[in-house]
Amino acid sequence: MDIKQVNSAIMFGQFTDVELSSILDAVRFAKASLVKSTKRQLTIGAKVKFTSNRNGMTYMGTVDKIKVKFVLVNTPQGRYNVPANMLEMA
Repeated sequence: MDIKQVNSAIMFGQFTDVELSSILDAVRFAKASLVKSTKRQLTIGAKVKFTSNRNGMTYMGTVDKIKVKFVLVNTPQGRYNVPANMLEMA
């Protein structure tokens, strides 16, 4: 089952409110797990890259500080407060 089929099943399926709430809980759990695993891989000074949602540019930089959900990244263009789930190891 690919992502299009999953999205279609959620949008047009005959799910009850309880079933949709369960799907939302599963998605929240998966996102939180992704953030935790990304944060475990990061250390201060690590090289990372991310793509900006605002302009679509890919930035490369180093980790300056690891916060609860965000990571402060130094790039040649400036410092960015980036959600941990958007970061990739460079």
